[in-house]
Amino acid sequence: MTDAYALMGEDRRPWLDPEVLKRRFHEMSGPLHPDRHHGAAEGEREAMGKRYAELNAAYSVLREPRDRLLHLIELETGERPRDIQRIPPGTMELFVEVGQMCRDCDGYLVKKGGATSPMLRLQLMQAGLEWADRLGELQGKVRAVGEGLGVELAGMNVVWATAPAVGEAGRVGALPMERLEQIYRAMSYVSRWTDQLQERVVQLAM
Repeated sequence: MTDAYALMGEDRRPWLDPEVLKRRFHEMSGPLHPDRHHGAAEGEREAMGKRYAELNAAYSVLREPRDRLLHLIELETGERPRDIQRIPPGTMELFVEVGQMCRDCDGYLVKKGGATSPMLRLQLMQAGLEWADRLGELQGKVRAVGEGLGVELAGMNVVWATAPAVGEAGRVGALPMERLEQIYRAMSYVSRWTDQLQERVVQLAM
């Protein structure tokens, strides 16, 4: 498996500063950009193009927290996380709330789409403003969960910094892999909920 951390010159750890990572990517990839090597020999252009593509792929993995965690889990354990669909601890209440909100909002959208009476359409338009507020409030809750997970990931960096080196015995046992998998699953749900709620916000505005 290609190690995106190694390609980007980063130590393995759960949390990375997005701005620092972005600057590193531009510093490393800038000299390799195809526009800078039109006059180079074909073999040199191919080699630089390959390196540029590898850096792009590594950056794409590391800049997204959910993708980065999946990659880190696979690097450390040699396998993908198990029970991806299992609801992570502490998120059941929000899982139920988002699901109910989406179902209720969909019912409103169906009713709005079938309204023909001007009076009813006016009433539904006013109700739509209330729905937008409710969705915005729930989006805030989901966003807060995601931010909390990010803070926890940042706090876990010290564990990776003090663990046995890559390849040494006892490394995986010294790392909180079970909790990392739980956070990965939680982030997957946060991403899903964010998309679901935003989809309804867009539909309300149409």
